[in-house]
Amino acid sequence: MEEQNFEKIFVNQSSLSQELNTNINLNLSKSFTKNNLSKKFTNNDGRVNFDGFLKRSSKYKFSKIENFDQSEPIISFNKDNIIFFDDKGTVLQFDKRSKLIWKKNYYTKSERKSNPILQFANDSKFLIVADNLSKYYMLDLESGDLVWSKNNSAPFNSEIKIYEDRFFLIDYTNTLRCYSVKNGDELWNFQTESALIRSQKKLSMVIVENVIYFNNSLGDISAVGINNGELIWQLPTQSDALYESAFSLETSDIITDKKDLLFSNNKNQFFSIDIETGSFNWENTVNSNLRPTLVDNFIITVSLEGYLVVIDKITGNIIKVTDVFNNFNPKKRKKILPTGFIVGLKNIYLSTNIGRLLVIDIKSGKTITTLKIDRDKISRPFISNQNLYLAKDNAIIKLK
Repeated sequence: MEEQNFEKIFVNQSSLSQELNTNINLNLSKSFTKNNLSKKFTNNDGRVNFDGFLKRSSKYKFSKIENFDQSEPIISFNKDNIIFFDDKGTVLQFDKRSKLIWKKNYYTKSERKSNPILQFANDSKFLIVADNLSKYYMLDLESGDLVWSKNNSAPFNSEIKIYEDRFFLIDYTNTLRCYSVKNGDELWNFQTESALIRSQKKLSMVIVENVIYFNNSLGDISAVGINNGELIWQLPTQSDALYESAFSLETSDIITDKKDLLFSNNKNQFFSIDIETGSFNWENTVNSNLRPTLVDNFIITVSLEGYLVVIDKITGNIIKVTDVFNNFNPKKRKKILPTGFIVGLKNIYLSTNIGRLLVIDIKSGKTITTLKIDRDKISRPFISNQNLYLAKDNAIIKLK
């Protein structure tokens, strides 16, 4: 960061609606995150090795997912191959040339009519699949053959974390469940307070030194031992005044640098929590349900109103705010929402719910180009082998 003075504003609880310190250039270290295994456990994408020309090179097509706009889809990667699903719950694996390697469907006729939304995680040999119908199962990555299949008492609503011989999921009852990779048997579970209304926002978890940290739909953060499921600490993040409206709470993915937990929500709160004690380091006013990114000591996120925000990780002070939606029509802007971003070598790539991909210069924080990918929602960007992937309701777009 260049040596310039900046001031902290936005001391009230209103959402960001103006820029701050736009004259400051953000200079990040030249290194990028290489350890994919660490990223799987910490959720921190960091700075990724991508600086492409954003030319379309492949399109992976499948039958349209009707509820795509309500989902947070994950593209799973198997070396150069990509794994996704269609509207009937069929799991698809494509090679790098968009050729279908295999497709497998393990749902009944009635289940297919429910249009299941799938979540994935793999360990390079097997693929764990969980859905919003309460089913979870494991497939052989090479063949797509079913290894085992189980049913939970409630649908799932979280990302999946595989750790050694077990994996973790959170269901709609706000219960963290630990399962065996070998056969899918439940090893233990930890119940947090259940909500009366289901949140559509996917819940999140990170793993650090045999402890799993996760959130529930009410905003509580819990730390639980991986081996036995015993509670280490628990911290509510919502006051009594906000608790009644918790059904509308949408929290970002939790990320960690193995010292602190970092996350935000759509109630205009951004938190840093000490990982050892479960106490607040600081709280700031950023309105976002997007996964943030930590690079060096800078937290980077985008607010729901379309502002790129840079926060000092140590103090929690907002260093810089730039309006990245400023090129949109002011009347249409109110309906535009960011859906996710990734920080590359020179630029930030930001997806939206209107099918636009914004390319933002890291240093200045200004949008330098806007690409039309689709008319409707596109997923947050995924990077693999220096290619950028975006999922939409009937295809995955590959850009390089």
